[in-house]
Amino acid sequence: MDNYTMLQFFEWYYPADGSLWNHFKNEAERLKSIGIDTVWLPPAHKGMAGGKSSGYDSYDLYDLGEFDQKGSVRTKYGTKTELIDAIAAGKLAGLQVYVDIVLNHMGGADEKELVTVKKVEPENRNEFISEPFDIEAYTKFTFPGRAGKYSDFVWDFQCFSGVDYNASNQETAIYSIQNQYGEGWQDVLDLENGNYDYLMLSDIEFRNPHVREELLRWGEWFYETVGFDGFRLDAIKHMDPEFYIEWLDHLRNKYKKEFYTVGEYWAPYDLQSMLDYIEATGSRVSLFDAPLQANFFRASKENSDYNLSTILDNTLVQSCPQLAVTLVENHDTQPLQSLEQTVEFWFRPLAYAIILFRQDGYPCMFYTDLYGAKYEDEGNDGENHEITLNKLDQIEVMLSARKHQAYGRQNDYFDQMNCIGWTREGDDAHEKSGCAVIISNGEDGSKVMNAGVRNANKIYVDYLGHVQDEVMIGEDGSAEFKVKGRSVSVWAEKNHKIVIIKYIIYLSCHLLCSLSGMGFLEGYIIKQTDY
Repeated sequence: MDNYTMLQFFEWYYPADGSLWNHFKNEAERLKSIGIDTVWLPPAHKGMAGGKSSGYDSYDLYDLGEFDQKGSVRTKYGTKTELIDAIAAGKLAGLQVYVDIVLNHMGGADEKELVTVKKVEPENRNEFISEPFDIEAYTKFTFPGRAGKYSDFVWDFQCFSGVDYNASNQETAIYSIQNQYGEGWQDVLDLENGNYDYLMLSDIEFRNPHVREELLRWGEWFYETVGFDGFRLDAIKHMDPEFYIEWLDHLRNKYKKEFYTVGEYWAPYDLQSMLDYIEATGSRVSLFDAPLQANFFRASKENSDYNLSTILDNTLVQSCPQLAVTLVENHDTQPLQSLEQTVEFWFRPLAYAIILFRQDGYPCMFYTDLYGAKYEDEGNDGENHEITLNKLDQIEVMLSARKHQAYGRQNDYFDQMNCIGWTREGDDAHEKSGCAVIISNGEDGSKVMNAGVRNANKIYVDYLGHVQDEVMIGEDGSAEFKVKGRSVSVWAEKNHKIVIIKYIIYLSCHLLCSLSGMGFLEGYIIKQTDY
């Protein structure tokens, strides 16, 4: 079986110009050619901010960019037709497409209602700090722009368990709705703030059977409309796990499809709660490895003071590798976002080596590492900041090496604080497979590692070009592999096709420099191409 790699095909600040669906459509074939196999797209439905909404503020799940609602027909990412065409193009290119499901809350209600609530202590949501009283709440969703097309279901206060705004006095607080399905919060596994059912906006009430039935119908409609392959589930730590058990089982049984599913249970310092969620859902859902991302963040900040031999400690990929989706960054952890925990640029190639070349985990690459990004927003300090996220120049080389080299038995050498490594011995199913990876967060280093006797007498080179030496694998499979300081090297069998391509690139650049009078660049080109 070939190695699979997922790509998150968006970042929080992607321009709100309706271009993303077409961008994906145009990129699909190239993404497949460079080693991407699955793509996670952002929420497709209309959010409360209309054409500027990221989709995580769900307004109308049935509006995929078709109706004039919230000031726009299209969503931030494009129209319904463009979405359908983009997914079809992705599948034609051989990609699987995962859609983002946001069912924890809704926002932007069309009407207010008089609702009986209790005010809640924010730091302990199980503590009510008032007797029941009435507020005006934005809890009635009638979707006038859609006029009942696809569904005539009307959401009212019986469909929600909590809100955070009283329109009658413009007070912001956390209010528990006293509806017929319960006077308190729903059961969730996360015990932060006593009970972390309530996150934001109008919190969906899953104890209401009519709500569950409507969301089952919507899931069927969504699949039959756009034809996706799997799901990314948003904010699942704030939801009763029983809902997604029912929802996923229903769709999987009805359509006889796997519908690969990964959930966002973001608990970077509480691995046990993630394992509890996996157990509660009967291993139906993979999870993003938030603890691993947190380790990458710390390692990038602490430099050589960080003990690389502990980089996998207390992570999901270490504890439950078959359900771990590994990542370096996402739209929430990128600079100026709600869960900002950005991995420093120098460490990102090292982190990607860990998720791309090891045998465990399903790696998910972030959009900006392939495309870059530039944006401006207000930070927690109240000041505006201009952010530039550069793409990783060698990420495509790493993706190719994962696809072709990272197979077979794994031998670990996590035996030094500032220099770690591992080898993959290769297998019979992948010609010339096998590799050796070595990482340093300090000075230049080296490590004797065994690449497997099947690779004896082969010549290995650093595919990333950081170390220019060639290495002969010994009769017993061992060799000494080098790495530059604060860097990573990926050693694999010398590929003469790559050498020829690099030579062609060099000759082309040499000719261009000569014709343009930019001969001063030739030394740089020689260094980059080994010529």
